This record gives sequence, structure tokens and C-alpha cells, in this order.
Amino acid sequence: MAMIEINNLTKIYKLSKKQMQAAKTKKNMKTAVDNVSLSAENGEIFGLLGPNGAGKTTTLRCISTLLTPTSGDISVAGYDTVKNAEMVRSKIGFLTNEIKLDPHFSPKYLFNFFGRLHGVDDDVIDSRRQELFDYFGIREFEDKKIEELSTGMKQKAAIAVSLVHDPQIVIFDEPTSGLDIITARSVTDYLKKLKEQGKLVIISTHIMSEAEKLCDRIAVIIGGQKVCEGTLKEILQSTDTKDLEDAFFELYKNNSKEDM
Repeated sequence: MAMIEINNLTKIYKLSKKQMQAAKTKKNMKTAVDNVSLSAENGEIFGLLGPNGAGKTTTLRCISTLLTPTSGDISVAGYDTVKNAEMVRSKIGFLTNEIKLDPHFSPKYLFNFFGRLHGVDDDVIDSRRQELFDYFGIREFEDKKIEELSTGMKQKAAIAVSLVHDPQIVIFDEPTSGLDIITARSVTDYLKKLKEQGKLVIISTHIMSEAEKLCDRIAVIIGGQKVCEGTLKEILQSTDTKDLEDAFFELYKNNSKEDM
């Protein structure tokens, strides 16, 4: 069994009148993810690639138990995300730019707090903090308030905190969004390190070069539907293109209903 197995995932949102006006639609329902199936294994970086609003974040939130599927099911390490949500959460680390650390506390305090929340022993928390803070260069800032840190340092502290319990599955929504090039490289290098440890890393991105360099396999999602899945080589072959950007535009041209 795959570490993550998604079977016919559909997620439909009910829109408020304000949301309907913003979307310029008379329909009060939006299908964010439409019948998506895919699986991902330990020891790989799996990428969800697609334009903004394609359904990438919704898919990751369903995997992470933050959203309940409208239909279909997801298993993570053999546990159903709806029936066994607590067990799923113990197996994953989930990070999105929308999850912000409390500005009034320090990275060290928050790391310890979330470590205890996950039931990690204090001595393990200390060694994990040392390892992660050293890697991300947080050590000299560990006692400063989050609000005093730079954007890059805030992001690195959030990543460290999300990994306190040493999860087997690491899920990152747009891992390098808004980061400077140095910080972005330290994050992507760490994702490779996690893969080398035999963990499963799932990322969503709309940055072609990032997906090209990082991902062992990629699923392209357009308009809530999976339109392609495979290795970079397989995707280039199936679209008869030379790079991922060209492959993506070929897929977009053939599968986009609303925007073309």
C-alpha cells in the first residue's frame, strides 16, 4: 500500500453571495477538486503542479485532515483521513504560508510547545531543536520574538516547528513562495535531505523550475482535475515537449475550459 492513496477525491464548496459576486458567477457551488486519484510512496518528492486556483491547496488540506472530502477517500500511512484523523496528524508535518507562528513568542518556546503537544519527550525535543535550528541558522535568533524576525527567518522557524515530531510524511504548500533565493535554496535542499532519509515529501508549486529540479513524480492539476501524472521524462514524452514549462502550457491549452 502507498503511503498516501487518494481515491476519487472531490471537494465542493458552497459560495456566499459575496464570493459569487467576486467570482462573477450565479452558481452557489464551486468544485475545487474534481475526482482526483493519485498515490505517493516513501523516499520520493511528489509535486502537485498547477496555476493558482487549480485545486492544489485544497487537495493538500484534505490529505492533512484540515478539510473533509465531499466524496472519495484518502488514506495516509494506512489511516483514513476522516475516520482516523488524529493518527494521520501524528504521521504528517504540514506547512502552508497561511499558517503563521504566534508573533509574541520565540522560536524556541514554540518549538518546545508544539513538541510537547505532539507528545515528544523533552530530551528528544532538545536534540531535534538543535539539529533543525543549526541547519536553518535559527540558533542565534531562537529567543527573539517571531515578530522581530525577517520574513525568511519566520518561514524557516515555521518549517522547523512543523518538523518537531520527525514526521514520516512532509507536506508543503508552496514551500519557497515569497522567500529570497538563499532561503529558498536552504528549504529545497532540506526537502531533498528528507527524501534521502526515506520520507515522503509532497509539495504544491506553480514554479516550473522548482518542480523540474525537485520532484521525482509530478501530477498536473488544472481546473480541479488531474490532467497528467508521471516522472518529468514521462510528462515530456507524453506532451512531446522539451521542458516542463512547455509541457504545462500544452496541457493547459488542451484542458483549460474557463481561461482559454
